[in-house]
Amino acid sequence: MLNFDFYSPVRLVFGRGSEAQIGELMKPLAKKVLLHYGGGSIKKNGLYDTVTASLKKNGVEFTELGGVKPNPRLSLVHEGIALCKKENVDLILAVGGGSTIDSAKAIAMGVYYDGDIWDVYEQKSPVDKALPVATILTIPAAGSESSGDTVITNEEKLLKYGYGSPHLRPVLSIMNPELFFTLPKEQLAYGVADMISHVFERYFTNTKNTDLTDGLCEVTLKTLIKNALIANKDMDDYNAWSELGFSGTVAHNGLLGMGREQDWACHEMEHELSAIYDVAHGAGLAVLTPGWMKYVYKENMNMFVQFAVNVMGVEGSYRDPESIILEGIARLREFFGKLGLPATLSGLGIGEDRLEEMAKKATHFAFGNEKPLGGLKKLYWQDVLEIYKLVK
Repeated sequence: MLNFDFYSPVRLVFGRGSEAQIGELMKPLAKKVLLHYGGGSIKKNGLYDTVTASLKKNGVEFTELGGVKPNPRLSLVHEGIALCKKENVDLILAVGGGSTIDSAKAIAMGVYYDGDIWDVYEQKSPVDKALPVATILTIPAAGSESSGDTVITNEEKLLKYGYGSPHLRPVLSIMNPELFFTLPKEQLAYGVADMISHVFERYFTNTKNTDLTDGLCEVTLKTLIKNALIANKDMDDYNAWSELGFSGTVAHNGLLGMGREQDWACHEMEHELSAIYDVAHGAGLAVLTPGWMKYVYKENMNMFVQFAVNVMGVEGSYRDPESIILEGIARLREFFGKLGLPATLSGLGIGEDRLEEMAKKATHFAFGNEKPLGGLKKLYWQDVLEIYKLVK
């Protein structure tokens, strides 16, 4: 087990009707907030009215900025930064899923940053201060309600980059699984694929003596798989959504990766799909992950046997570990299929014409400074291209 420093200050308020407490919870934290949200669904389902009424009742002023899209855009972040400065906002309240929360975090950083906030995402300059962020989660997926991470798309440069800092962990997050009932089934599928990938990026490691976090990863994965199938049959199942929502938080609050070398190659490869083709992040991960597994499993066959047996329930002779591994990968692909997720890049509407470009951009080879992806196996641009071809 490696040395680590685990810090998770997020207050998580969970349960039925918990969103109605937002004004009371905000009152000691802020005098004026930016209410940040997406395309307007919170107005259709009544959540907007609940939130604003609670803020008003408790004397918390607010200004608002909607319009967040999946793969949140840098242009809206710039707009939010200017608005926060103009209105003297002292906290950002994100009501939505990972895209809205990531956008809020980018705005929170930008308020105190003198240059273009995109510099931070290009790793040109770190941040040491940000406005506090609070969230009301409407889509369990990204785990941004508990993480210090944010991912933004620069729509002009067709780039999608992430940035992480302890300053970006929300001070408060509210999770009422009832808010997930009206999600379309594809959002369930995309979210589950993202949550599972968050666990995978930590689980598949060459680090040894990680029994505790191995077990935590495996039970989180099994919980996600079991309850995704339940919710897929009954989108009003409160208990299934409760398990999914809390698992998504645990999957990305950092706990599962403590003491382990992590990977993150699949996320980096997928960001190129989202940046250029604007595909759903979870859908891209569902396509790439089985391909990545087939390409790298020989680097640590014991780890992949453990996954196949402990998570996917594969039985077989340990004298033939490769068969066990391939069956585990096949069962994962079958599970994604049951949720209606695509299996190939062509199923996402992606052809072969830009695969090499994406591989070179993912590894920064295109920018003259190649940085191999991954921890389990170092992937250079030629490796990434081969994985793209495996799932084309």
